[in-house]
Amino acid sequence: MTPAADSSILPQNWKKNFLIVWIGQAFSLLGSSLVSFALVWWMTTTTGSAVILTTAMLVSLLPEVFLSPFAGALVDRLNRKKVMIISDACIAAATLVMGLLFWLDAVQIWHVYVLLFIRSLGGAFQWPAMNASISLMVPEKELGRIAGLNQAIRGVLNIVGPPLGALLLSLLPMFGVLFIDIGTAAIAIGALFFVIIPQPAQAGMAALITPRQVLEDVGFGFRYIYRWKGLFVILIGISFINFFLAPTSALMPLLVTNHFQGNAWHLGILDSAFGIGVVVGSLGLTAWGGFKKKIITSLAGILGIAAGTLIVGLAPASWFIMAVAGMALMGLTIPFANGPFHALIQSKVAPEVQGRVFSTIASMASVMQIPAMLISGQIADGIGIHTWYFISAAGCFAIVVLMRVMPAVKQIEENHVVQPAVSNLAGNSPTL
Repeated sequence: MTPAADSSILPQNWKKNFLIVWIGQAFSLLGSSLVSFALVWWMTTTTGSAVILTTAMLVSLLPEVFLSPFAGALVDRLNRKKVMIISDACIAAATLVMGLLFWLDAVQIWHVYVLLFIRSLGGAFQWPAMNASISLMVPEKELGRIAGLNQAIRGVLNIVGPPLGALLLSLLPMFGVLFIDIGTAAIAIGALFFVIIPQPAQAGMAALITPRQVLEDVGFGFRYIYRWKGLFVILIGISFINFFLAPTSALMPLLVTNHFQGNAWHLGILDSAFGIGVVVGSLGLTAWGGFKKKIITSLAGILGIAAGTLIVGLAPASWFIMAVAGMALMGLTIPFANGPFHALIQSKVAPEVQGRVFSTIASMASVMQIPAMLISGQIADGIGIHTWYFISAAGCFAIVVLMRVMPAVKQIEENHVVQPAVSNLAGNSPTL
């Protein structure tokens, strides 16, 4: 069997099964989009502090950076369907508590931080479980199209979510917006009960899990990536790209209020422009397929993101439309940056270890966002929000140029060596 699913052993109704799960997760993502928009706008109007906003994103990052590798190790040994159900349920429960705090008018900033941490913790399990399941639910030849489809739905949600969030904030109290997320989570959980999620050989062996095995599995994920030289170098580059790009998202609400003198609708317009770009880019990627070498498509996409960031940073206060165009360009090129890279990993890595590999990738790609959040808020509050957008664009351009000339990056699709995939269920870690 190849690393991805063999179409000859998939059930004939694989499209139906995948579509049910996909629709359920789309509703969950919509609810998450509404919650994120509402909480960010509440913090912006309540505090007006760049440090508060970057701290909120920092709190959200911590589980992804430090706990994702452990979550991935567990995902590879546990029933992935149950992992997704429990993750969504925990996130919904935390959102319910936050909604009640808003209803009682007892909410404080630290409550928001706790909610964001719990939501991120649930995502640390849910994301690798879902991504690792896709390669067993979908034929290998369809992985590229599914990657484009996933990018497209995120783009649609970016179009619909922010304006819908702004509308709901004008019609409902804050707790009303949060309670909607509970309903969308229920849809996602319900959808999972109607499908069979294929499991790798060692899934469902929870009784055999020990702390030592988890630590060994975490080490496996890091060794796997380190020995795939092209992937290791790319992840180092991506971590620095995220160092530059991540704060621009956290600072966007203050750019709207302080620079453009806008409101929630202006923030919604920017987010929707980004979403429209993602949809158009996803459709373009699906139709074109990208360059022969997937990594070239990804690097070109990152250059487009950097260009869009620079345009947003250069937009004068009276040229809000220029910022809208910059956000649209960023969205347009995101699928070209992410889609081919994810398809490459799904096609090369064995399903039995994808939970560990995906979660380790998430951790390594995000680690540099922590120092970025610690310093970008100070820079924005001290010398201006625009400054970080210029720093971000210049840093991304430089890193892409550097990666483009590195042999390990150019040959990533050739220098991958098929790794031993199956863990010893008696407790021995997989060795590389």
